[in-house]
Amino acid sequence: MKNGTKLALFILLSTALVLVAQSKGILQPQMKLAADAGSYEAPMGTLGEKSAEPWSATTIEAAIDKKPNAGKAITVVGEIVDFSCYMQVGKHGEAHAACAKKCFANGQPIGLVAKDGSLYTLMEEEHHPRRDAQTTLRDAAIAHVGHVMSVTGTESTVAGQKAIFVSGFVKK
Repeated sequence: MKNGTKLALFILLSTALVLVAQSKGILQPQMKLAADAGSYEAPMGTLGEKSAEPWSATTIEAAIDKKPNAGKAITVVGEIVDFSCYMQVGKHGEAHAACAKKCFANGQPIGLVAKDGSLYTLMEEEHHPRRDAQTTLRDAAIAHVGHVMSVTGTESTVAGQKAIFVSGFVKK
């Protein structure tokens, strides 16, 4: 076999293995949810408010030429996870909750893992209040890490990265 053929075969096999790994759903399934954490069929609770428009006035105002990226209303049921630990080592569930709370308190990104293994970053939708530290989504994430929640917001995907921008967490 020529080196070029070996390389092509290696790349093809590597790609296939990555696709198989990605299609397996939730990482580290042995890491279980607490008995009272809700389930994908019966979430513990809800986060976010349904909005008439995908983007708030402050997001539109902040956008270049007042045109935010495409977004659509969505509700996803999933486990609240520490995005960084989940992406790096697959940790989630009850056994990882204390670590995730520390990570959230120190600014690590908030994630949501859907039943099919899809991973979303969760952020406050309202741009200016988010920028100015006038929101409480992080507090809600700390309270619900390791819980299965129904999350409503605006979905936006850029370069394959999925995010849900959640409304309703502006400090009053």
